Amino acid sequence: MWFGRTGALDAEAYADYLDRSGVAELSSTPGNRGVFVLRRVDRGVAHFGVLSLWDSMEAVKAFAGQRPEIARYFPQDDEFLLEKTPTLEHWEIVTTPALAPTG
Repeated sequence: MWFGRTGALDAEAYADYLDRSGVAELSSTPGNRGVFVLRRVDRGVAHFGVLSLWDSMEAVKAFAGQRPEIARYFPQDDEFLLEKTPTLEHWEIVTTPALAPTG
């Protein structure tokens, strides 16, 4: 799980950039099971969360390197982010809820 912040006026542009950079690379890494991008705008700041699901920690390391707790950034992140979060968190999924049927 990674968290970052942009100005609210940059929220749409950063979401688009995030999809083309980090989300695209996460999604194309073998062992990735999906990526969720979360956003909340509050008082002029857009808060982003990226949650990615993986088969194993070895698959995470294929994307992030041997120190997967260190956040990885892309070239244009400096144009958007208010600061760079140096680390991120890894969690194990303990319980998977059954999804309610749609329709």
